[in-house]
Parts: sequence; structure tokens; C-alpha cells
Amino acid sequence: MFRPWDRDVIEHVAIVGGGFSGSLAAINLVRHDGPRATLIDRQADAGTGLAYGAADPAHLLNVRASNMSAFPDDPGHFVRWLEEQGYAAVAQTFVPRLVYGDYLKAVLAGVATQNPDRLRIVRGEVVDVVDSAGVQVVLADGTRLAADAAILAVGNLPPHAPAGLDLDAIAPSRYAGDCWAASATEGLGRDDTVLVLGTGLTMVDVALLLDAKGFAGRIVALSRRGLLPHAHTAPGAPWVAIKDRPGTRLSQLVRTLRTRSTVIGWRSAVDELRPFTQHMWHAASAAERARFIRHARPWWDIHRHRLAPPVADRIAALRSTGCLSLVAGKIERVAVGATGVDVTWRPRGSAASQPLNVQRIINCTGPQGDLRRTGQPVLRQLTTRGAIRPDAAQLGIDVDEQMRVIGRDGRPNDRLFALGPMTRGAFWEIVAVPDIRTQAWTLARRLSNAHWVAEGL
Repeated sequence: MFRPWDRDVIEHVAIVGGGFSGSLAAINLVRHDGPRATLIDRQADAGTGLAYGAADPAHLLNVRASNMSAFPDDPGHFVRWLEEQGYAAVAQTFVPRLVYGDYLKAVLAGVATQNPDRLRIVRGEVVDVVDSAGVQVVLADGTRLAADAAILAVGNLPPHAPAGLDLDAIAPSRYAGDCWAASATEGLGRDDTVLVLGTGLTMVDVALLLDAKGFAGRIVALSRRGLLPHAHTAPGAPWVAIKDRPGTRLSQLVRTLRTRSTVIGWRSAVDELRPFTQHMWHAASAAERARFIRHARPWWDIHRHRLAPPVADRIAALRSTGCLSLVAGKIERVAVGATGVDVTWRPRGSAASQPLNVQRIINCTGPQGDLRRTGQPVLRQLTTRGAIRPDAAQLGIDVDEQMRVIGRDGRPNDRLFALGPMTRGAFWEIVAVPDIRTQAWTLARRLSNAHWVAEGL
């Protein structure tokens, strides 16, 4: 296990992962005059991560530009950057995710260029973080980078293979486990049938990508409940938000939302919970959290994480033409057939199974965080050694409120931290930009304060 660090040695922080979370942590360390930062990422262009680096021009942000600044202490930063690039009247629009990726890369590159002695960017895959006179970050090529502390900012993990699929029996051309790989949406005939597992935001992205590539076949999107994320609407009339945190029992939360929805509409009723969500999650018991995940999570997701109006319109058009079908149910059997993959599935609420022949299955069940099933080398090594452990709900890495990872022995680690979606088990509402930017800013500020305490000794 890692030894607790003394405040007089926090001079260098290694950040594992150069997506949104990791890049913002590095940028804010520099902004706060904190320790030196080394940002390590597998990609050639750090700063965007999967969400903003692998997007298509058809993919839009799910949040208006006015709330997408990289900095919680400078909310107008992104809009000003857009205006500098020649965009006008964009504050209330949903800009392309590729544009947001350009913004993140520009901010990161600017900070790195102006502060070459404070921020270093290294390309490589981290396979371990070990305790050795501080920490040492081990890369796949054998390189070891020494630091005083490390931050795990690995982003979302790819979805797990669904139960019932024998991947060894299915040719790679028939099953796409990584929906962002180019091969996932290429090589299909115009009239083929594609089965997409999942009906959430990732499915929407894949459907738009297939449409943009000229796919004219049939897309069948299957999930347990067949729920589609709702759309944003134009901002409504101002309302007086609740001032007190709602109760954490699921029945209380549902009752609060129903009551408020009749007064201010469901979108406002969900939005006004934002200041309380993380506090509610902290206050909830393990049983209450488990009940929420089991019964309410799908409904929460489709109301909380919405589609940009143009995206919602395009999905509606695909459904109206029959190109896209959403169905609720579960897969019972999958077999390789002469003309593709023969899927047997059972509709929700039905005892009768139905056959479906498809030319490809694309896994869009969404990011997973079960450390017991991850194939990511650094997480696998740390878990095996007991340096990190799964959170109680198996959503990601167990951390405390200061974002220190908790090891197998139940003790928080002062040398190793985690950021972003993999800390969902502790914070729940930590997958969107407004939440992650605050988390990265907070951790960078905390480490920077420790650095300045050391400087004053």
C-alpha cells in the first residue's frame, strides 16, 4: 500500500488519463500555482478523451454552451472562446462535440505552452502505479515516472459483454464491443439489420453515425425497458426553486418530483435537484442507494441526461420511417446463422420469444465500472494488489469525499486519488461536464493548498 505523504513533498502530481477529467485536473493545478503536473494519455492528442475525440459532426453536446465552460470559476469561458472563433449567439445552442473537443485541446495546449516547466504531457499507456519513494507510474514500454502523488482519471470503461453472448463463437465482424471503433459502423450493407444493445445516449450516437454514413437498413435498439432519453426544451419561465434537500428514500424522492412537476413541469423539477443530488447520495444508506439503482436509475437517466433538440428531432425522424425501432426485452439466445446472427429475444412482459436475424450486434449498453471485470491494465493491477477496491454498488473505484482512493484494507490513501465517472459510487452525479469540472477544480485546489503549505515551511 501507499504510504501517507507529508505536506512538504507534494511537488509533482502524475495524472493517469488525458481526457476531460485528467486534462482539467492538470490545467487547474497550473491555474492554482500548485504542484507540477505530468499528464499521461494513450492518445496522440490529449484533452478530448473518447467523448469529444471520437465524435462525428452529427453529434451535439447535450448541454447548452452557456453551461459548458471548463472552469466553474469562469462560467463564460467557453462562450467567449466560441465568439473568438467566429461563432455568434451561441450561448443557448448545443454545439457539435467536435467543436468542444477543439476547445479542450486549445485550452490544454495553451496552458502547456505557457507553462512548460509546470505541465508536461506524455504519450503512453499506464499499466501500474506503485509505491516507491512517493509513487511511480509504470508505462507499457517499461518507463517509470516518479511523482509525489497520482490521480486516476481514466474516464468511462467500455461496456461489459452482455450475458448470453458467446463472443468466441461470433466473428468480430458480427459483434462490436467497442461502439466507437471505426469498424463498428463500417462494412454493412445498405439493407442489413443491426441490433443495438441499449436505448440510451450511446445508442443515439450510433444511430446518428449510421445514418450519417448512409446506412439505409434497419436498426433495432433493445434494452430491458426500451426507454429513450427525453429532449431538452426552450428554457421555461423562472420559478422559485426548493431550498431544502429532499429526503433520500426513493418513495420520498418520487413523491417530491411528482408534486413539483405539477407546479413547474418535470424538467424544472429534475433540474432544481442539481444542487442537492450529491448531498442526497452521501446521505443515503447503502440500501437506499441500491434501491435507487435497481428501480429508478433508468428513469432518472432519461429525464436527467437529455438530448439536444436537433438530435431528438433526427431520432424521431428515423423512428417514423421505420429505420430505427426501440424494443423492450432481453436476449435469451444467440447463435451464428448462415446469414448473420440469429437472436432469440423475449419482449418485456411476454412469455413468448421472438426471432431476429441481424448482420451485426453493437454493444451500446453504456459505460461500466465494475473493477472485477475490467481489462484496463492499471485498474486491474491496482485492484489485484488491493491498492484500490470497488465501491459498494460496483459502479467504479471506492473513494472518500476528498477523492482519495480506498484500498482493500478500508483506509483512504493520501497519495492516490480518482476523478470523474469512475467515482460515481461516491458522488453519483459525476458524469456531466458541470459536475466533473467542479470536482477537478476542487481536487487541484486541495493539492495546490498542500503545495503552498509546504512552500511556507
